[in-house]
Amino acid sequence: MASTQFIAFAFVTIILPTLTMAAEHIVGDDKGWTVNFNYTAWASGKVFHVGDTLVFKYQPPHNLYKVDGNGFKNCVASGEALTSGNDIITLSSTGKKWYICGFGKHCSELGQKLVINVEAEAPAPTPIPNAAYGFAASGYQIIVAAVAAVAGMIMI
Repeated sequence: MASTQFIAFAFVTIILPTLTMAAEHIVGDDKGWTVNFNYTAWASGKVFHVGDTLVFKYQPPHNLYKVDGNGFKNCVASGEALTSGNDIITLSSTGKKWYICGFGKHCSELGQKLVINVEAEAPAPTPIPNAAYGFAASGYQIIVAAVAAVAGMIMI
């Protein structure tokens, strides 16, 4: 009985939240935050939403500054640098976001800068109506039904 409860609890707490989790974007993928990398091309195929995170992975002497559009255009770092080498930024509002490396000419001459556009939180997926399958057409509904069935078995 306890093992059944544990399995149901694990399913609800681990599997279901992953269906609606925000995305984590590793900036530069396996190259990380570095010079001579095309961050415009990297970002072009991605959609960024409020709640997503950007992960900047790098080694010294690189650093990270969140700047405004002017700071981005002119490669002028302002504010406090992030220097952990594994900086995680949660995207908390919509609009353009600009990031640069403030070390030497990394931004101005070596392209270490990123601009993205953050959209509102992604809406929950809408199931595609399909008269042939009805209720079973939605995988999410099947998962919810399975959780309800397991919970019902635990109560017995």
